[in-house]
Amino acid sequence: MPLLCVPIIANRAELRSERGPARIAACTNTPFEFAPRPVPNLVDALPFYRYDATTCQRACRPIQEIIREKTSMLRSLSSAVVIASSVLVSLAAHAQDAIRVGWTIPAEEAKYWIMRRPERFPNLGKTYKIEFTQFQGTAPMVQAMVAGALDCSTQAPLSLANGALQGNLQAYIVAQHVGERPGSFSVYWAVREGSSIKTIADIKGKSVGTNVFGSGILGPMFLLLKKHGLDPQNDIKLVETGFPGSEDAIRTGRVDVGVLNQPFAARAESKGGLRKLFSLADQQPNIVHILEVCRKEFVDKNPDLVKNYVRDLTAGMKYALADRTETLKVVNEVIKSPIEVLDTYLLKSNDFAREPGAAPNFAGIQAMFDTYADTGMIKQKLDVSQFRHPSIVAPME
Repeated sequence: MPLLCVPIIANRAELRSERGPARIAACTNTPFEFAPRPVPNLVDALPFYRYDATTCQRACRPIQEIIREKTSMLRSLSSAVVIASSVLVSLAAHAQDAIRVGWTIPAEEAKYWIMRRPERFPNLGKTYKIEFTQFQGTAPMVQAMVAGALDCSTQAPLSLANGALQGNLQAYIVAQHVGERPGSFSVYWAVREGSSIKTIADIKGKSVGTNVFGSGILGPMFLLLKKHGLDPQNDIKLVETGFPGSEDAIRTGRVDVGVLNQPFAARAESKGGLRKLFSLADQQPNIVHILEVCRKEFVDKNPDLVKNYVRDLTAGMKYALADRTETLKVVNEVIKSPIEVLDTYLLKSNDFAREPGAAPNFAGIQAMFDTYADTGMIKQKLDVSQFRHPSIVAPME
């Protein structure tokens, strides 16, 4: 029987600490859906997640247990509400110059420049501040945004769509980090060099790897399989390998076909022995992978603060594209990958595309929303215009 679970996080300060994101990531390491809130405000407004009993990990607690504990505390808490409210008002006034930003790795060079070369951004630390928190992927960040624990964060089109449809997240897309365009790197699936699999039709009955179940890359991939006469639900066995472990899964035969993404694709190609079978670009050109999203409520209340942030994202992207040598150093400092490895792909033709000034490709995002609706990955159509602010969007000078 499903359990309703929440991450074990004592308060919002802990959510913004190093432990908070890790615990959310542990609690949300499997596909989830936002569950109804029958007892709102009992767990500090953190969203609830529905899991099978076997996947409610140690980092999570069954909501039934929390309800019993919290209910016994309600009477003693009532007298503290007035005091806490006045403190929160004071803190909110103090925090108007700060923006809480979630980030992850890889492919967020504009943010990495802001973090590692702050002296290049004149307004940073003077007219406004950024509180950065690292997360292990976009899904936990959208959950933190729904909870009000982040103001802006990295999102993929699918995680943003799920946040809007399942968690009622209202947000603006303010910038874009990476995507695909003709001539750039495109996420692809590969087989061993000697494999008998020569065409997409040949993968019927075979095991096919993905980074994670429910991943955004599966929408275009499923449509491509259908175009070649395959039923993605019944004709293949989908195996979760993660991006880092995908190469090994192909070479050892754990999967017949595996997915490769940078920087792991460059590493695999340098070793040889694998053959590309198909890519996302074969189905859908100009795919958008990673966006920067800010909560609508926060933007509407703090437009000048968000404008400063978007200006710096614009500048950060320009710095990244204009000075590749320095960008290699910046990325090395953040993700700890050796420069000689980064140099094999980063900002080269075998890397993802980056738009000058971090401009979002809204037409491409709309195409992604349509793909997810067509494949049943989201429950209804979405119009990208609801995520577009009339003036606060990169590039901004």
